[in-house]
Amino acid sequence: MPGNKSTPETQAKQQSRVASDVSNHTDVTAFVKQARTLAAVAPASGPAQGRLIFAMDATASRQPSWDSAAVLQAEMFDAVAGIGSTLDIQLVFFRGISECKASAWYRDAARLRDSMTKVTCRAGHTQLARVLGHVEGQAKDKKINALIYVGDCLEEDIDNLAGLAGQLALKGIKAFMFQEGYDVKAETAFREIARITGGAFARFDASAAGRLRDLLGAVASYAVGGINALEEYGHKTSSQDVKLLGSQLRKPR
Repeated sequence: MPGNKSTPETQAKQQSRVASDVSNHTDVTAFVKQARTLAAVAPASGPAQGRLIFAMDATASRQPSWDSAAVLQAEMFDAVAGIGSTLDIQLVFFRGISECKASAWYRDAARLRDSMTKVTCRAGHTQLARVLGHVEGQAKDKKINALIYVGDCLEEDIDNLAGLAGQLALKGIKAFMFQEGYDVKAETAFREIARITGGAFARFDASAAGRLRDLLGAVASYAVGGINALEEYGHKTSSQDVKLLGSQLRKPR
């Protein structure tokens, strides 16, 4: 039929329409690719590569170490940024008679530091059992890659703590227990918790801030990249403490 014949004019219009469709498709593809690229390098959005709980004893004797840790915690974020990853960190602390609190989840050092500087240490007994129970509860919603605990003494039943540590081990949560000082009971408990969970124990001196900084950075690296990331961090820092952490993690349990 005459009406179905294609004229040069209609052919030109069809070609123009096809070219326009192809151009639009190309633009959309480029936009999607760019959006994905931006998302990949935007640490403030999307799921993090690791989740870590940073717990500290905030009883009265701990104020100097608390103030130091408020500054040193930035190393955890810097360490994972150095390997192109992101990390969510939650602060947990106890103080006073029965106060044990957890913060929101943070992805930058400034917000975590602000949260820590609002806390003042108060006299009271240790509440490590509540910390371990909280970590287990958090793991019911999303995976927790590691627990860091910093303390100097202990006033709780070790057998009870060992049972709670066993619950963390069942969920694959390694506890990194960092002790300031030489309290014998605390060291015994901290080492046992680390052993049960497959984590590691380390001692540090508050006067040597660099040691705690390296330990925090090492565990943050582990939380996002496993043992290989921790050992790479150790190579960068040349820290003997980090190397000891790695050797404990590789030790058969």
